[in-house]
Amino acid sequence: MAEMKDVVQFEIGGVQYALDINIAREIVEMMPITPVPRAPEHIAGIINLRGEITNILNLNYLMGLPPGKEVENRKIIVLVSEAANGSNVGLIVDDVQSVLQVSEEDIDQMDEAMSREAYVKGIIKIGKENSENKNLVIWIDIAKILSDTLRESDVAVAV
Repeated sequence: MAEMKDVVQFEIGGVQYALDINIAREIVEMMPITPVPRAPEHIAGIINLRGEITNILNLNYLMGLPPGKEVENRKIIVLVSEAANGSNVGLIVDDVQSVLQVSEEDIDQMDEAMSREAYVKGIIKIGKENSENKNLVIWIDIAKILSDTLRESDVAVAV
């Protein structure tokens, strides 16, 4: 029996992505974001989420994607604080599709160099059994993106 993985499927710029469900705390509707002066480009700003200040990151910037258009259903995926060194962090995405249970058989693992450079854990194929036109969902390594990003910004502050 293949192991099952639970992921949150979301969209940025018309492309489907996924992240591990165990690092997603909740999904909230887009709300006004307060910009932070002199913040690095990947930081959209902060929100007050039920009394907790939460840093909001531009996920497309972190992944090296073009800036997204303002779309209607934008959401914020709030991560568990352990995923971001104890910080409260949310990621802006165009839309959240669903929570998926994926069999390991439906995941193409990336080779080491690709996963290190592109922050991609694997490609998830979704669709009917034996169907040629399966949809591809890029499973991203959010923990690695955050650890690299937070380390870089710590360095910037230390200088």
